[in-house]
Amino acid sequence: MIKKIALLIVPLLAMLGGAFAGDMLRPRPEPDPMAEPVAKAPEPVAEPGWFTFPTQFFVPLVRQGDMSAIMILTLVIETDATEVAALEQQEHRLRDALLRQLMIHANTGGFDGNYTLDRNLETLREGLLKAAQSATQTPIRAVLIQDLARQST
Repeated sequence: MIKKIALLIVPLLAMLGGAFAGDMLRPRPEPDPMAEPVAKAPEPVAEPGWFTFPTQFFVPLVRQGDMSAIMILTLVIETDATEVAALEQQEHRLRDALLRQLMIHANTGGFDGNYTLDRNLETLREGLLKAAQSATQTPIRAVLIQDLARQST
């Protein structure tokens, strides 16, 4: 009796399995190029906003224990326009993080030689951006270098 049922069920299961596998492997129809495209709702784009530090950053350049020069920078943080006030409230935390990164950059030779080469400035910007983003939860798009000067002592 079981043999007779098995003889009926096994081919039926094989047929169902084959139909399922065929359906899974069948290529999906490509969209009709003549059909009207479905319009997507535009994503809201936040207006950019900028926070300029009210005072400059002063970074001493020290070699063999002697201060040879000072780097003077004016930095601007790019964020959403609605977040500028939040950044103003966190100015001291941001200034500390950015000054720490500027000191690291100076102590590793980032301001030696031709520090205005594009690749050198890009390295500086990337380091400043990471430092600023780690100091706050406020979204920061970029740290911009508004002014940069080296003054020998």
